Amino acid sequence: MTETDDRVQKILEKLNPDAKRREIRELEAEMEKPEFWQNREEATRKTKQLSALQDLLTKLEKLENGRETEELVRELETRLYLSGPYDYLPAIVSIHSGQGGVEAMDWAEMLYRMYSKFAAEQGWELAEIDLEPGSEAGIKTVTFETNGNYAYGFLKYEAGVHRLVRQSPFNADHLRQTSFALVEVMPGIENAESAGEETAVKEEDLVWDFFRAGGHGGQNVNKVSSAVRLTHKPTGIVVTSQKERDQSRNREIALKILRGKLAALVAEKRHEEEMRLRGKHVTPGWGNQIRSYVLHPYHLVKDLRTDYEETDSDAVLEGHLNKFIEAELHYFART
Repeated sequence: MTETDDRVQKILEKLNPDAKRREIRELEAEMEKPEFWQNREEATRKTKQLSALQDLLTKLEKLENGRETEELVRELETRLYLSGPYDYLPAIVSIHSGQGGVEAMDWAEMLYRMYSKFAAEQGWELAEIDLEPGSEAGIKTVTFETNGNYAYGFLKYEAGVHRLVRQSPFNADHLRQTSFALVEVMPGIENAESAGEETAVKEEDLVWDFFRAGGHGGQNVNKVSSAVRLTHKPTGIVVTSQKERDQSRNREIALKILRGKLAALVAEKRHEEEMRLRGKHVTPGWGNQIRSYVLHPYHLVKDLRTDYEETDSDAVLEGHLNKFIEAELHYFART
């Protein structure tokens, strides 16, 4: 048996095409029931789940029939690491500029562009949820959703602080400048039925505030209080949603983001405990620097956890992140 044959056999054993066929048949039978679409959000979630399973099965059947390529084998080996309860869901991503004024805000916008390009490369839909522009350039914060098969699974380890070193385009002397931005990644959990017990949201734990949505320059873009601010009392998490003109839609979006934040918080605490038991230390929040992007005096993008690096920084900033994400998935599967 060749090395490739051995890799294919492991993929087929672990991903189990027969089990995937059973799951597909069960979902298809459920979708044929007259009451299936009564809960539209749950029906949409299961439709997406079915699509993801069908796509995976098509690729597994190519291996079963001996039509493997190195690219397909590598792709399916990566999928072995996407077994988390929310990995198949869309991803909600928030990017926050750090200290450093216009430099940091420009860096946050560069990261937004990078992830937008990556999503487009994967064939994922991207929908902006909320954006607060910078005072001079860039953005203070942005939240968006990438809707595609396993989007959360692929992006979840992008969470953390991203550091940029470059010559400043905002300084006449072009001095070397270091900027930081924080990336949050959450699963796009549509409703309470899709959430696990650990991420359940109780109405008595919520505080709702309503206000008028503001546009650029602070002017009101809505004459009614359509924007919402949601506070989760047990954790202190605050979520704002003002993109939609309809208040009820902004409430739905805020709840969706909150469920995602709670799920990400549970996963982070679980990971921290696992690292503690292994004698390793994980610094949360702004102290958790994961990747460095150096554009001056040389070009190097390096992941500080996996040590994977690339010298073509322009390509990385254009959204070519596959090798970094592949290295992340392999790394965290081992740790």
